[in-house]
Amino acid sequence: MSVDVARLQQVFTDAELRADVDVLQELLADDFRSIGDQGFVLDKAGWIGKFADFAYTGLDCSDVEVSRYDGAAIVRYVQRSRSVWQGHEMALRSRVSQTWVEQAGGWKLAGVQFSTLAD
Repeated sequence: MSVDVARLQQVFTDAELRADVDVLQELLADDFRSIGDQGFVLDKAGWIGKFADFAYTGLDCSDVEVSRYDGAAIVRYVQRSRSVWQGHEMALRSRVSQTWVEQAGGWKLAGVQFSTLAD
């Protein structure tokens, strides 16, 4: 069965915007890693736990590109986000790369990396 990885990316984005930790728990691989623009790394628990002090107020994706491989896919896109972290409003435009892998339980997001784009 062919999985629509671009749709999975959108489900992930929607879960992020709603801070739906149940959906995120299901989508992220157990060994998930996020690499931020400054090089910091969050594991699955850290990524999901960020919603204690962080909330998106807007999250838009464009220029979505999907490359498929046997049992894996890379999704690249431009993300415009508006968020609040510890009471501070932020707005970012980033290039994002996601690595999705097919596992016994279905497709999981194994990694995401961000690079901030200049305005």
